[in-house]
Amino acid sequence: MRSRIVMSMLAGATLLASTLLGASPSQASDAKARTVDTKTSSAHAEARSTDVPAEFGTDWHDPLTAAPPIGRPATKSCRVTLAEAEFRDFTPYQGTYTPPKGCGDRWSKVVLRLDGTVKGRQYDRLGYLHVGGVEILRTSTPEPSPDGIAWSVEKDVTRYSSTFRDTQNVEMLIGNVVDDTYTGVIGVKATLTFYEGRPPAAQTPDRVLTLGTDSTLTTPRNSERIVAEVYATGSGGGCEEFWYLAVPDAAPYSCQADKGPYREVQIKVDGQLAGIAAPFPNVWTGGWSDPFLWYVIPGPRAFDVKPIEYDLTPFAGLLNDGRPHHVDVSVVGVPEGQSGWSAPVNVLVWQDAQRAHVTGKLTLDRVGDLTNSSTYTPGSQERVDTDAGHRLTVAGYVDTSHGRVRTTVDRKLTNTSAHRWIDGENMDGLDATWTDDESVTVDGRGPARTTATHRTYTMNGVTTIGTDDRLRTVLTLGDRAAVVDSRDGRRTAWSRLDDTYSGDATYTLGVPRDQRHAVGTSSERYRLYGSGGCYDRSLATAQGVLTEDRDGC
Repeated sequence: MRSRIVMSMLAGATLLASTLLGASPSQASDAKARTVDTKTSSAHAEARSTDVPAEFGTDWHDPLTAAPPIGRPATKSCRVTLAEAEFRDFTPYQGTYTPPKGCGDRWSKVVLRLDGTVKGRQYDRLGYLHVGGVEILRTSTPEPSPDGIAWSVEKDVTRYSSTFRDTQNVEMLIGNVVDDTYTGVIGVKATLTFYEGRPPAAQTPDRVLTLGTDSTLTTPRNSERIVAEVYATGSGGGCEEFWYLAVPDAAPYSCQADKGPYREVQIKVDGQLAGIAAPFPNVWTGGWSDPFLWYVIPGPRAFDVKPIEYDLTPFAGLLNDGRPHHVDVSVVGVPEGQSGWSAPVNVLVWQDAQRAHVTGKLTLDRVGDLTNSSTYTPGSQERVDTDAGHRLTVAGYVDTSHGRVRTTVDRKLTNTSAHRWIDGENMDGLDATWTDDESVTVDGRGPARTTATHRTYTMNGVTTIGTDDRLRTVLTLGDRAAVVDSRDGRRTAWSRLDDTYSGDATYTLGVPRDQRHAVGTSSERYRLYGSGGCYDRSLATAQGVLTEDRDGC
């Protein structure tokens, strides 16, 4: 029988499963999304309301995040509506996209905006937006107040410009259940705004491809750079939604997996390992048993699920033979036969306009040993300690119209965690860190260029239930990345991202909503700085009231 804590977590985040499972590069700034504050102006005051209620009421501030806004060029723009729908069940919205008129067919930037509303009572839900089969957004929803909320998400989708040049089918789904208890109908409107001009060629691929129904890919024969992006999410309302809490089968816990919590998203080309990555530990807005943590400030990436990127250019010589090749994505650590992960794939391709066929060869595919130790220690406080990691290096070359270009990709993953709980799971805590270090070196046509990215994800929290049935969750989440660009070993550009969320919320279990006497504080600080400048914004809330909105740069 599941513990009260885990049952609450499962109930608080019922997401899409069967619809998303098996469905179909840039640096951090390429795909930033921002949840737009709809109740305050864009000029942030140093302090917000001091009129904080003693506990949560029936209304609270609309959701917002501290992430930076999308920069827009000062050029002519055109707007197109992609979708406008209300989601009450699991029926997708189907529509047609028509390219904008009056802004040409080359754009310096394309910005996606999603506006949503919901009121009453509803779980968090996971959704997607496809244009021509290409996934351009994966998102989740906030849980509403009885009086209703509105939120908006913006994302730079310039990289999908080739898809937007033609008329396309549009499909959108935010799977939902509406009945006498869960009354929240999710209303959304999605638009694209196009800005005239030309983006840097290195940031915008010539083609965006999707996999066939048999997971095959056929690239143009003159592809000189190939990048796969995978929108990987653990979902479905089962234990894989909280994969970071899984324990080995020997441990007495409600979510078990053969070898514990280590997860790794792998991509293979014709059965050969081509890329590895650490999945981001998404926490949706019902997560960690306590929706009061997330009513105003969601966890990092909750509204903008960023794709994992794999540079497959070392495999371009193989993929360019004109035949279909199998591209498979799998998640290491998921118990055999168990569902719970969705991993749709887009493939971004840059072509050599001066060559009909770009040849090449894979010269290195070195797979390190996958280490995964997850040790259970019994006691009055049960404990599982995990130490895992993996490394992969691939290299290859392509012979282009501008000479031979060699690409080497090295990726190293680590995961350490300490999971502790007591009998009955009325105390359940985790302290976990994931690192994903990647180095991509391109040698040819000038000095060798290297982009080194060090990603770190952290989760530190504990949920307890007292004898008075008061559930309390204290949680800190971190999303960090350091990126360094260099030429022949000399640094040319750098950036650092630090997005940190902290929350502390308490409410009474097993009583009607108006008797929960919920209290909670939350905060987020988003810092992005480096050779390109500085951005620093801090938010804080109490009982659903925004108490601070501060700029630090």
